[in-house]
Amino acid sequence: MTWFRMLISNLAVAFFAVLAPSAAQTIPAATGPIQHPYPFTIGGGASDLNVDWSRSRMLGVAMWVDWHPKVLLRSLDGLGVEVEGRDLDFDRPSQLASGYRQDTLGGGVIYTYRHFSKVRPFGKFLIDYGRLNYGYGQIATATVRAPAFGFEYRAINRLWVRADYEYQIWPNLLNGIFPGYTGKSLDPQGFTLGVSYDFRRVRLFP
Repeated sequence: MTWFRMLISNLAVAFFAVLAPSAAQTIPAATGPIQHPYPFTIGGGASDLNVDWSRSRMLGVAMWVDWHPKVLLRSLDGLGVEVEGRDLDFDRPSQLASGYRQDTLGGGVIYTYRHFSKVRPFGKFLIDYGRLNYGYGQIATATVRAPAFGFEYRAINRLWVRADYEYQIWPNLLNGIFPGYTGKSLDPQGFTLGVSYDFRRVRLFP
């Protein structure tokens, strides 16, 4: 799966190349507040994470849905709720068992800064159900805490390119595999690159 990782790297380089000159661009005068007939954004992409087991990296897929409720205070505009799922099951290194796999599913709070027309920085904090298949029939679960931050770049109309970095904390996980183990828990971390479709409308002033 080396080609897959190279594709992610090339897309990331292209993303940040177009991001730099756009960061200083403000909302044009003809653009007004965002309307909320369908206050959702859905998306998916590819993940490349260090799974924190034998210093190994794996590839996977991720999907997310963001809900952006209408708020009364302008200072809270950009606050939303995200549900995200990720499956790391590709490009498994030889030092890992053949069945090694990490899955997470959960949700939390996301805040998106919407004061630029082309770029939307965001930060989020998720609480996930995490499931690790160590292989050989050994499975452990944990409540995962996952802070993350990233950017979205408007590619065309309502389609946005999205890149983020996520740090996961899997507490007390290894005790489920090795009873009595009291050492460090797993801390997988890495990048996800994908696309989002924003169903909301932007009102244009006449």
